[in-house]
Amino acid sequence: MIHPYSNATQTKWNRGEFRVQLNLPNNSRPMGYCDGSAADEAELRAMAEEEGVHALAIHKKFLKTGREVWTLGGPAA
Repeated sequence: MIHPYSNATQTKWNRGEFRVQLNLPNNSRPMGYCDGSAADEAELRAMAEEEGVHALAIHKKFLKTGREVWTLGGPAA
């Protein structure tokens, strides 16, 4: 499940309760957070298709903590 950015979800990310942070290119604030499951990735692709993006690029950066940062639709950060 995709959790949109809010102060509460940012706090959960800081505590390690989410495994993946979702970023958009050229945006300093995260789009949201998720657990990184295949269902989460499918949900992101469905959201992109609803907005007219048919080939969503997801660049995954693996952190030393075991968590990940996904940049959606642009060059990897």
